[in-house]
Amino acid sequence: MKPYIHNVKYYECDRMGIVHHSNYLRFMEEARCDLLEQLGYPFNKMEEEGIVSPVVSISIDYKKPTTFTDDIEITIVVKEMTDLKVTFGYTMKAGGALACKATSTHCFLGPDHRPVVYAQKWPDLTERLSELLVQQ
Repeated sequence: MKPYIHNVKYYECDRMGIVHHSNYLRFMEEARCDLLEQLGYPFNKMEEEGIVSPVVSISIDYKKPTTFTDDIEITIVVKEMTDLKVTFGYTMKAGGALACKATSTHCFLGPDHRPVVYAQKWPDLTERLSELLVQQ
């Protein structure tokens, strides 16, 4: 999969001139949406089927600040898959230097807001995600 590139906007920076920490959550979501689109399962397709994918947990380790006009290259892997959850791992680099490492765990809920076993709902997506699974 090709990495997602986010170009830092001026409004994403704080008074110190660095990207505000809360924006990394948005960058993760942008990259995750891009990844699912590359896999052929965009969020809007899931939502049309009545499926939502809430965040169950999130972890971010900031390594180096990024600033206005930086291009942040975001690479995503799958760190863990269970019947109900997927954990993504994110590596964010700016100018080749590690800026941030993060993870997010998601589940899938149907129209009744009950958990969906995604492997049953989308076997093709499950197979594609498993190809991104890294051995820890």
